[in-house]
Amino acid sequence: MTLQRLKHYGWGREGEGLSPEEEAFVLDRHRRRFAVGHFEERVPPALADLRLRRPRLAPPASVATFCVSESYDRAAHTYGKSFLDYARGLAGDYASAPDVVAYPRDETEVKAVLDWAGGAQATVTPFGGGSSVVGGVEPVCDDARHKGAISLDLRHLDRVLEIDRASRAARVQAGVFGPALEEQLKPHGLTLRHFPQSFTYSTLGGWIATRSGGHFASLYTHIDEFVESLRVITPAGVVATRRLPGSGAGPNPDRLFIGSEGILGVITEAWMRLQDRPRFRAGSAVHFADFFTAARAVRALAQSGLNPANCRILDPREAYNTGAGDGSSAVMVLAFESGDHPVDPWMRRALECCADHGGRPEAAEGVDAHREGAAGLWRTAFIRMPYARELLIRRAIISDTFETAITWDRFEAFHDQVKAATEAGIRAATGRAGEVTCRFTHVYPDGPAPYFSFHALGRHGELQAQWRVIKQAASDAVIAGGGTITHHHAVGREHRPWYDAERPPLFAAALAAAKLALDPQGLLNPGVLIDA
Repeated sequence: MTLQRLKHYGWGREGEGLSPEEEAFVLDRHRRRFAVGHFEERVPPALADLRLRRPRLAPPASVATFCVSESYDRAAHTYGKSFLDYARGLAGDYASAPDVVAYPRDETEVKAVLDWAGGAQATVTPFGGGSSVVGGVEPVCDDARHKGAISLDLRHLDRVLEIDRASRAARVQAGVFGPALEEQLKPHGLTLRHFPQSFTYSTLGGWIATRSGGHFASLYTHIDEFVESLRVITPAGVVATRRLPGSGAGPNPDRLFIGSEGILGVITEAWMRLQDRPRFRAGSAVHFADFFTAARAVRALAQSGLNPANCRILDPREAYNTGAGDGSSAVMVLAFESGDHPVDPWMRRALECCADHGGRPEAAEGVDAHREGAAGLWRTAFIRMPYARELLIRRAIISDTFETAITWDRFEAFHDQVKAATEAGIRAATGRAGEVTCRFTHVYPDGPAPYFSFHALGRHGELQAQWRVIKQAASDAVIAGGGTITHHHAVGREHRPWYDAERPPLFAAALAAAKLALDPQGLLNPGVLIDA
């Protein structure tokens, strides 16, 4: 079956979106929140109505067979999926559209694009699924320094090339999307078991380049843990790291590229550590009197060595907003899984830890409990959430998220400070109250990763400015409180001011030196992480 192409504006493929019932649920929550009966709606411009400037570049014969400059390709590679991206698209602003989109089919063609870009003084932005929510894939270029912009789409590098069953590892091309990767691993009884929210529309290379956070709420939280070795094409040459289970030979070269967000080179292949597909599961939803009590139960679980696959908590309003609760209690979504042994003893011990903090498990418990009750409702809402953004922004509703991490000793005060600052930012930006909620996405023995959602009623024509006021207030509070500006969303351009404050100055100099060595013309994704 031929799949529909990805939307040039919005989440997923053309024709996909929320069902009428889901739309009604989402809009009803916001009508109640803002006490309004009607939202002013604006429709994003159709592809045919976009006015893109004429391409400044023409690909030479060496790359012309896999390069295009059609309106759809250029528009679909202009932005990622951040609120700011959507707001600019809604306003019809596609000024930063790439001049050319390249679709290389192998490493030779990747290298050819980089060689062409160097001679043409064009920027190159590596592109996987375009799911960045931090402005990480916009093909920005400085007209004074650059003569054009190229978006390098790796979707054709989409195969599992080799499997080492004895070591439970596979050599995989970086452009493979999540579902296609798992489909190729399934016949071997293996799985990467890395499921970010963007899983369906993001790629392995994108996960590695942005230090993606996945399904596991504890133990294996980031893509880092799964990378065995990398192959990277840089403007200065190829970097291929040695495949090893571990090494103490100096700083790890893989770590230089994991999280580098395309500024040092183009990741084309990776050997990835795999797992046996899970055969045993147990799950439940547990209710707590309040969010901080639930957090103390999470701390007990994180420090117990049980390592649950899922251990997320939602504050009462977050649970209500997603349909996972009625707003009277905090909810924990708890699950264990294994490809080797039954996990019921782990589940029983975890519920004992929860009971120590007054946790009340739902009746639904067992192998399918993660798909039932509050846990099932949350799971469905989590998967469908990205489709809601394009629905809401059309009605001038500012609905966005930010995530961070903090140690347990500082968490409660940090939570209150960040929430209060964000609420104040909403009032300053919109002149009225909004709502800020929190959940945990990942947990560690030494601290949680709080994930905040904020909702505000904005005004068409002012959405970008209003969002910036709220984002500034929230991000300033995160850094002032000692948290990180991002736990798993990456830095991109939207987080740069606060990343600059978080990053040690001497490390910035070391990163700049690496950039100079690998990309001496400063063509790769300029403005992300550091200035060229």
